[in-house]
Amino acid sequence: MATLTPVLTDRWDAPSSWTLDAYRKAGGYTALRTALGMAPEEVLAAVRDSGLRGRGGAGFPTGMKWGFLPAPDGGPRYLVVNADESEPGTCKDIPLMMADPHLLVEGAIITSYAIGCHHAFIYLRGEVVHVYRRLLAAVEEARAAGLLGRDVLGSGFDLEITVHAGAGAYICGEETALLDSLEGRRGQPRLKPPFPAVAGLYGRPTVVNNVETIASVPSIVARGADWFRSMGTERSTGFGIFSLSGHVERPGQYEAPLGITLRELLDMAGGIRAGHELKFWTPGGSSTPLFTAEHLDVPLDYESVGAAGSMLGTRALQIFDETTCVVRAVSRWTDFYAHESCGKCTPCREGTYWMKLIYHRLEA
Repeated sequence: MATLTPVLTDRWDAPSSWTLDAYRKAGGYTALRTALGMAPEEVLAAVRDSGLRGRGGAGFPTGMKWGFLPAPDGGPRYLVVNADESEPGTCKDIPLMMADPHLLVEGAIITSYAIGCHHAFIYLRGEVVHVYRRLLAAVEEARAAGLLGRDVLGSGFDLEITVHAGAGAYICGEETALLDSLEGRRGQPRLKPPFPAVAGLYGRPTVVNNVETIASVPSIVARGADWFRSMGTERSTGFGIFSLSGHVERPGQYEAPLGITLRELLDMAGGIRAGHELKFWTPGGSSTPLFTAEHLDVPLDYESVGAAGSMLGTRALQIFDETTCVVRAVSRWTDFYAHESCGKCTPCREGTYWMKLIYHRLEA
């Protein structure tokens, strides 16, 4: 039986957990002091050695991604935190920012220091106004405490963080569409190459990472790469937030090592609701191929889920019992994707529309 590993979620139930005082009482910003005492390349090496992979769905090695930035040329470079949580069923970043915004702010400062960035951006969904206000307050608290602005903690390092509210387009969860939106243009994916690491925000080298990825950085700096690698699997190291929703007794956020199984998570969540049985589930959000009861013991890591024919994605485990029609569920998701298509590419613009009609016909 795997156990939960509360790191990102450890302070969620603390009184006033979102305030700077509460965060500091729990040891917050000590990792930042540690990082500022290291060379930037040492911080980058620690993240690379930890094996941390992007927690936004793609699972690309974070340290490798940072290392793709070209050598400094005297011009600006940027960090953009992708907080545009849009995938149906995915609901981990919003509660993280709501309960512990300073964890994200500290991670963004450490990451900016490691990559030589002096202006970072957090791009948030505009609908979650309560989270937007909380992030703005956290950034202001950090600035007033000397953790942002000029000469952070007397280190000589300067950094500003801008919290930007988007207009609620699903496509802006794609990193290059997000960058276009951040620049004030219509959110549509860019052709690659060039990749953001070479020509991203305002045509400058840019790192784009998910909220959970950046929030994992302080613990790696504070406790070391070996500590992080001690959890998870060989190629999918560390911990992650598994979001259980749907027909379970206790839906919620379960932070556990990668490689845990749905069977183990269901035991923690009280199982399928009384009198019913599992029919199908998504391992990583509604755009990942469906699993059934035969996949209960598939380790939830990038390699095992991929080998079983799906994707780990954002670890959004939507659980459905026998009362749910698969065709209707997929039809609802297809309606969403047809509505949210940005219209740039013909297969998506036309294909999702026709898929929507086909599903409606099947359901009728």
